[in-house]
Amino acid sequence: MIIAVDASGGEHAPHEIVKGALKAAHEYKVGIALIGKKEILHVLASRHAKNLNISIIDAPEVIEDTESPIEAVTKKSNSSIVTGIKMVKEGSAQAFVSAGSTGAVMYAAFAGLGPVNGLDRPAIASIITLNIANPFLMLDCGANSNCRPKHLLQFAQLGNIFVHQVFRVASPRIGLLNNGEEEKKGNQLTRETYQILKASDLNFVGNIEGQNLGKGMADVIVTDGFTGNIVMKTLEGVGEEFINLRNVSQMFSSNSSSETRATLADAGLNSMIRRFDYRESGGALLLGLNGIVVKSHGRSQARAIKNAIGLAKQSIDRNVCQMIQQYNFADTSALVNGTKE
Repeated sequence: MIIAVDASGGEHAPHEIVKGALKAAHEYKVGIALIGKKEILHVLASRHAKNLNISIIDAPEVIEDTESPIEAVTKKSNSSIVTGIKMVKEGSAQAFVSAGSTGAVMYAAFAGLGPVNGLDRPAIASIITLNIANPFLMLDCGANSNCRPKHLLQFAQLGNIFVHQVFRVASPRIGLLNNGEEEKKGNQLTRETYQILKASDLNFVGNIEGQNLGKGMADVIVTDGFTGNIVMKTLEGVGEEFINLRNVSQMFSSNSSSETRATLADAGLNSMIRRFDYRESGGALLLGLNGIVVKSHGRSQARAIKNAIGLAKQSIDRNVCQMIQQYNFADTSALVNGTKE
């Protein structure tokens, strides 16, 4: 198993990316193809190549966040992002992990790998652990701002396959993010999607309100990319505030008694931080493509990159891409056409 890693993308590239990739190679026993400027990567990683399955792929061009994704991907064929996607397409890598430009990764992946047969739009899927005992998958988290009911149905189908394969849930519970529990609540998109999900063969459990996301009521939460992205960034902001609170608590308790420090620990700050911390899952999957792609946060450091590679490995081990490719998304057209879209 070879996982290609974009060593040039992200705020902390290449040092933190390489550090995380080396940890992943050691812990998960996977091969890592580091993609970036060869001379720099040799200095950072070559001494580990003998003990770990590490290879270095030269990609001298870098796509910056400020660049137009389409123009950059088109013009910079020797960039780390384009090279990583090519490796997945050609089969020399089984997955690609990047903390680089989200737009560039998405466009390169869509153009290079393409959506699976019958699927209209791939989606960004994030694992959320607000309830550690009952994590859930939310999609779409930003790939598709404007959606139709058919797209949300397909997101539900994608999520159903992933949770069944990776979480080993026999019949994943599908919830629709909405502003009320009642069937008639919401805007036109959610009301019509409700009827389609209700008529499908999925285990649809109804609408899920925002305050109930952490209550373990569903295994898959479906929404449009605009709403999903706002939810993700809100959770991220809450997590950062918990981190700030912990840092302040540690500062005030550094000279205090062990009893005081123990009391602060009992407040559960560390547990709360882990629930909201994007570094724990490592990244989000681009589900629905002919290949495994994990998009990490732009600020990812070593731990997040290691966990992103772990997510990619898990997806490969559980045959997520193959199961999605085998699903007949075209069969859903009759279901959608039977309701008002």
